[in-house]
Amino acid sequence: MNPVSARLLNHQLISPQFAAPHDVVAWMGMMQAQEYRMMRWAVAMRTIQPSAKAFEKDFNEGRIVRTHLFRTTWQLVPGEDYGWMLELCRESALRGLRGWMKGNGVSIPEAEQDAVQQVFADVLSGSRSVLKSDFASALESRGMAMNDQHLSYHIRLAEYAGVLCSGDLTPLKKSYSLVADKLPGTSHLPREEATALLARKYFQSHGPATLEDFAWWCGLGINACRKGMDALGAELVRERWKGLDFFFHRDSRTRGFRSGRVHLLPPYDEYLIGYKSRQVVLHPDHSHHAHNHRGIFWPVVLQDGEVIGTWNTSSGKVEVDIFHPKIQLNEESLNREAERSAILLSREKP
Repeated sequence: MNPVSARLLNHQLISPQFAAPHDVVAWMGMMQAQEYRMMRWAVAMRTIQPSAKAFEKDFNEGRIVRTHLFRTTWQLVPGEDYGWMLELCRESALRGLRGWMKGNGVSIPEAEQDAVQQVFADVLSGSRSVLKSDFASALESRGMAMNDQHLSYHIRLAEYAGVLCSGDLTPLKKSYSLVADKLPGTSHLPREEATALLARKYFQSHGPATLEDFAWWCGLGINACRKGMDALGAELVRERWKGLDFFFHRDSRTRGFRSGRVHLLPPYDEYLIGYKSRQVVLHPDHSHHAHNHRGIFWPVVLQDGEVIGTWNTSSGKVEVDIFHPKIQLNEESLNREAERSAILLSREKP
């Protein structure tokens, strides 16, 4: 088993199998979407032909949804899976949110939640999507003015109540829609079946990976994750590698040519953040270049699946900083990747 080559294939980073952005998100299960602009490249780079318009279409139609679910952080999920995913993670997500609120000395009574969520519904009545500033203005006009942080907590509570989800894609500002309007046909599953389906999605797209990787990725706890994996039975293949048990789905791709290929990964990309076993592709001596201990992940350069540097576009063009001392960067492949990403990383266009 070569876990690096297999991860590249299963992440759709080489020989991608899907044309539509929605199909990539559905394959991946969920994708970290911390960076509002860069999340588009995270999805598009995994399609056969990256397209800003294709991502915008799937996002606006609710085929892709951006919201806080697992690990109480921003993610993209397929619209049809939103219902069962929300039910699966709601309890742990609310626990995490309330912990943050308590740490900041914030307490929101249920009556206040209901009143604010009614305002959200009223603002969105007859509107396809609105901005956070629209909520703030409506609350102020009704004598319910609050600071930005307090409003953010209310928006998050409305997400976990199944009231709000992402609205239409805008260049830089997040928008919101009513779940009832945007996702009327979302599915619901028994908890055991939902956990097994989540495990299938993870190991088909992220494998080879460990049980601990899966538990980190979804935040559901080791016991729940183990049960989800056990429910898959012979669908999961186990192999021992460098003292750890790795699993991948029996239908996963495990072999593929990758020599010399350069990728420009956005910050918080699943290829790194989706694992605890990041040492497979990132040497521990270099980890501080790719992310810090406070959960901040930077855009990184891959060559042959290994993290070798960082990159940015602050000057208007792609600039790289290679921190791996033994790697000779494939400049030709880098230039092709920079050209491929240009339209999706434009600051002017969504």
